[in-house]
Amino acid sequence: MIPPTIPTNETARLKSLRELLILDTGPEDRFDLLTAYAANCFRVPVALISLVDENRQWFKSRRGLEANETPRDVSFCGHAILQDDMLVINDALNDPRFCDNPLVTSEPPIRFYAGGPLILENGNRIGTFCLIDRRPRQLTDWELGHLRDLAKVASQELQGISATEAFLRHR
Repeated sequence: MIPPTIPTNETARLKSLRELLILDTGPEDRFDLLTAYAANCFRVPVALISLVDENRQWFKSRRGLEANETPRDVSFCGHAILQDDMLVINDALNDPRFCDNPLVTSEPPIRFYAGGPLILENGNRIGTFCLIDRRPRQLTDWELGHLRDLAKVASQELQGISATEAFLRHR
């Protein structure tokens, strides 16, 4: 397993995340509807809005997963926030970063992961909108575009901008 590296802008990224005052808050329909839609649309057992803080990834919204958080050092999302675009792992058993990760070798047995970074207007990547499956798979370009859109909508919602306005901004 290769733990995610710390972004070069970690101090500013964490400051932006904290300023949202969203960590450790209760469920909200505006986020839960997005993850429910994603799970159904992409036919995956797990869809998450994940926020990455100093030591953990915490799930603002989760569909198909009981855990509220997992350690950052084993997180797929910790790797995804290092990228400007999607992180897609078609089969985690074939990826040296994840093949012996406890999230792959035990419950939930992650085989497929696709995560779009949640990017704030200031450019800080604070988490992901991600899809997880227990079997290997691939997404089409069409599906990747829709996941990218969902990540943008979730980012805007986190900043208090309506989903409709966010969708119109990014079309």
